[in-house]
Amino acid sequence: MSDEQWWFCLKHMAVEPDKGCPNKDRLGPYPTRDEAAAALQTAAARNKAWREEDKEWDGD
Repeated sequence: MSDEQWWFCLKHMAVEPDKGCPNKDRLGPYPTRDEAAAALQTAAARNKAWREEDKEWDGD
């Protein structure tokens, strides 16, 4: 198992290793390059799930 971590850079819209842009410009870390590449899709799915939970919480 590798200790390597991967990030998705929002500035360059690209996957980066640990040594890359500042963390304020990135999503992650992710354990694999493929998971980092899917960061935007993962974030969108989580946001959708949270919106649905908020609707249930608010009674909408």
